Amino acid sequence: MERIQIARRVREQLDHFLGIFSPHFSRPVQKFIGEMVYGLQAHQDVKLSQVARALNEPASLKKTEERLSRHLKKEGMGQMINQQIARHAASRIKEDTLIVIDPTDIRKTYAKKMPYLATVRDGSSGEMAQGYWACLAVGCDAKSRRVIPLHQRLWSADAPDFESENAQLLQVIDTIRESTKNRGIYVMDRGGDRIKLFNPLLDRKVRFIVRCVGDRDLCFAHSIKSAKELGPGCPIHYTETVIKQGLETEKALTLRYGYRPVKLPERDEQLYLVVVHGFGDEPLLLLTNVVLHDSRKSLWAIVSGYLCRWLVEEAIRFIKQSYRLEDIRVLEYERLRNMMALVLAAVYFAAVWMGESLKLAVMTTRIKQVAKRFFAVPDFHYYALADGIATLLSRLSRWRHPPPKQKDNPFDPQMAWSFADP
Repeated sequence: MERIQIARRVREQLDHFLGIFSPHFSRPVQKFIGEMVYGLQAHQDVKLSQVARALNEPASLKKTEERLSRHLKKEGMGQMINQQIARHAASRIKEDTLIVIDPTDIRKTYAKKMPYLATVRDGSSGEMAQGYWACLAVGCDAKSRRVIPLHQRLWSADAPDFESENAQLLQVIDTIRESTKNRGIYVMDRGGDRIKLFNPLLDRKVRFIVRCVGDRDLCFAHSIKSAKELGPGCPIHYTETVIKQGLETEKALTLRYGYRPVKLPERDEQLYLVVVHGFGDEPLLLLTNVVLHDSRKSLWAIVSGYLCRWLVEEAIRFIKQSYRLEDIRVLEYERLRNMMALVLAAVYFAAVWMGESLKLAVMTTRIKQVAKRFFAVPDFHYYALADGIATLLSRLSRWRHPPPKQKDNPFDPQMAWSFADP
């Protein structure tokens, strides 16, 4: 297939994708969202100047950038985009789909004028720096390396409307669960081990898998002990070997695991402490309210569910690198938050909306890069996909608009191939 034909098909699919937002925004805002998603895909850059260049309008670059900046300030746009992405993705979230909630950071070491810069801990280096906190939520299956982007937001602990990180994480979870009707199992690392999260999650009847920090008090056999105390004596009945893949390395790990029924002090819900040996000197401790049975299949679903976080770390790296997220430079807080949601829309379009046949055609336009990507990170093809879309869209003269109007439920049987499961 000729590249220009593939590029046109990508643009047609982008037109249809933008229809999921049309019932919720005015015509000018719909046009703006389309321009931003197109520009983010074409230039893989969050800077408005680069998006403006991708649009290639007759007006001056300065005028285009000013217009984009003006629309980017629209209050509440980011939350509405997040809601519509979650709503569209809801049909892909099954009862046992894993929904990984992963707080991250946007480091802005040299920024001086950006609003509400706060102290964050760089997840890569462990250093303290100035920047913003963010959170990415994705759905995934333990048997697949494909992810479904569901929500992305940014916040500052120094912003006037900031309540707490717990409140921010619960807002992410609530946005998703309202669309999915409480389906899915939420997975969080040690940062999720907080009683101020456990209580709301249990009250909402949300199923979860959370890594314990060790000093979490748990009720077991009519006594209260820390998770760290309960771990060493836990019966271990099962063994599994897994391969942990890095960008250039592979490492085989032999995991031994078992569980104990526990409860949180002052709560009646039955919980389970899953203990996993093989990651280091100390066992991995996972707390879950998913009903367990003493079987390999039941326990491995919890262990492998937590291990899906490895894939999410790669997804976060993909978003930051492919769209130069840490190069974000807008100078108003609402613009920052809206930009994060627009990047989510761009990622969702590439990763989920386009059918597999079109994705394959796109990736063959960057075949050398595809080969390198697959060698480094098997099956994680989104880097090559983003590269391919950028290459193709750069061949089109300019963005076209407006997108076609669609009903609130935009599914069209004739376009079913666009929604095919990975």
